[in-house]
Amino acid sequence: TGAISSLQRQMEIQESELRRMRTENELLHKQLREREVQLQAVSDKFCSLTEEQRQEEIVVMMEEENRNLHQVVTEQESQLAEQSKLISELQGTINQLRAEVVTTRLHLLEQKQVQKEIQSQADALQHKALQTRVALEHITTKFERYRNKIIQATFSMEGSQDPPGELTDNEVLEAMQKIINERTEFQQMLKNKGSK
Repeated sequence: TGAISSLQRQMEIQESELRRMRTENELLHKQLREREVQLQAVSDKFCSLTEEQRQEEIVVMMEEENRNLHQVVTEQESQLAEQSKLISELQGTINQLRAEVVTTRLHLLEQKQVQKEIQSQADALQHKALQTRVALEHITTKFERYRNKIIQATFSMEGSQDPPGELTDNEVLEAMQKIINERTEFQQMLKNKGSK
């Protein structure tokens, strides 16, 4: 947005300069027309003189006026050429700035689209993380329930001693394995004696 504002300010400055050049151009044209009016006035003035005076005055005045007009026209043509060149350059700069504004706006739109997609992905990941956390809590609760049942089954048997404190998972597994081994041995012993 800052880049667009800067480009628009530059464009406004260039357009203001372009308007100034066009105003000066119009002023030069106006001065040229005024010179033509002056020349016509001189011409009308000499029409009232005698033929001989008229011819002499006309020759002198026309030569002088021609020199002046030629100089003015040369200067004005030079100024017009410079101003036309400046106008062309300013127009090119304005066109370039407009293109940069369009490019910057497109870039901003692309960035907004990417940001929107990233936000959507972040929301999806957050939702998935929440689901995973709920599932993990459920599994943990289930695991604790099974673990307590195993501990209860393991240490509630006749002849078993209560655990001295908090049991680790390995200690619970060892106790279970011990009971399984003992039951397996007892079943084998009964089978050897022929009992069901």
